[in-house]
Amino acid sequence: MDQLECLKKHTIVVVDSGDIDCIKKYRPNDATTNPTLILKSVLSKKYDYIINNAVQYAQKNGGSRLKKIQNACDMTAVGFGIEILKYIPGYISTEIDARLSFDKDLCIKRAIKIIQLYKDNGIDSSRVLIKLAATWECIQAAYELKKLGILCNLTLLFSFSQARACADAGVFLISPFIGRIYDWYQKFNDNSNYCVATDPGIVAFKKIFFYYKKYSYSTIIMGASFRTLEQVLELVGCDRLTISPDILEQIKISKYKIIKKLDSCQVSITNVKPTPILESEFRFLHNEDAMATEKLSEGIRQFSSDQMKLELFFSDKL
Repeated sequence: MDQLECLKKHTIVVVDSGDIDCIKKYRPNDATTNPTLILKSVLSKKYDYIINNAVQYAQKNGGSRLKKIQNACDMTAVGFGIEILKYIPGYISTEIDARLSFDKDLCIKRAIKIIQLYKDNGIDSSRVLIKLAATWECIQAAYELKKLGILCNLTLLFSFSQARACADAGVFLISPFIGRIYDWYQKFNDNSNYCVATDPGIVAFKKIFFYYKKYSYSTIIMGASFRTLEQVLELVGCDRLTISPDILEQIKISKYKIIKKLDSCQVSITNVKPTPILESEFRFLHNEDAMATEKLSEGIRQFSSDQMKLELFFSDKL
């Protein structure tokens, strides 16, 4: 048994990739994608059959040129999801256009469309998580979508206030971005005395983990955006870990002993939950966290940029 199989005994392993060959290789339980990963797979020219199907779908459904491009992009994301689901037993996370991150109603509308595309291709909604940025608007969209039976993965999560709001809304799953938190602090600190236990990303994740377990929130906590093998190993035992292919390979061949570091038994559980966070409080506390404010904005810009590159790709195709 290699170390990756040992890790799977303590934590549900998720692959962060749009590369179907990678999914086959590492046999995760779930998989996550985003506009950046989808764009990378599209440009690799390995999956022309998914792209051609998306173009055919867009042309068949007609509408304006802009509508066709949007339909092609949505069908591409779903197409990769459909293919990935052939090789995993669990969920595929499919992200909607990040430019909708501040419009609750448009997020709901696009999420319903994505789920319908999966259903039209024989995939039940119980296999799909809609990825949304953890803005106040998206958190409220996730709350409404859950009433419709659509579950969400709230991504680009950096602040404790984001985590609190997600728990209050009963969001299905959150993805705190350990590596991007680490990146921000590394701009101001020398890495020579690095200790994984005091890594700001790890500290932020553990604060959320123990808060959720103390108050028995049902929201799943999935560590994401890892930079090093050490960061992954420090969170063994959490609900889920979504890991890039390069770090998965490091785990597979590593000699490190896989030890369970996180356990809900480490906290005293209380049945009285905190007062739900108000929108004004959420916005103030998130704004007070310079790292979280900057990284959330940066993440939305990055995913939006890659979404627009994908649209340019299909503009030529159509």
